[in-house]
Amino acid sequence: MRQLASIIALTVLTSLPAHAQDWALGGFDPVGYANAGRAVPGRSDIATMWRGKLWHFASEENRARFEADPRSFAPDFDGICPVSLSEGDPRRGDPRFFAVIKGHLYLLQSGAAERKLRQNTETVLDHARVAWQSGN
Repeated sequence: MRQLASIIALTVLTSLPAHAQDWALGGFDPVGYANAGRAVPGRSDIATMWRGKLWHFASEENRARFEADPRSFAPDFDGICPVSLSEGDPRRGDPRFFAVIKGHLYLLQSGAAERKLRQNTETVLDHARVAWQSGN
């Protein structure tokens, strides 16, 4: 019996990284960024599928809010860091580094990128929008 439990546990643990790759925002709650002002871990038992990704939430209320209007909680530029985009080198943002500006969520590469965005918000976002529109 112990051997069977070990085999099952090993099977589940080895499959987690594959599932985690389909997790939006690394499992953080997209509603939490605006509500709590920080990256709030979502729960694995409160999730919804949207745009091919599994989105996790800290509460049923947050999931309901997201499901009512997912575009208002999803990161702008599909999660590409606006600083890197504005500099012509688009890179995925890290969900631990973010900014919520005028109700829009932006994922950033690093703390340095976050500082750069906050120091020159409008210029960075204007350049990022131009680069995003020309690339999409």
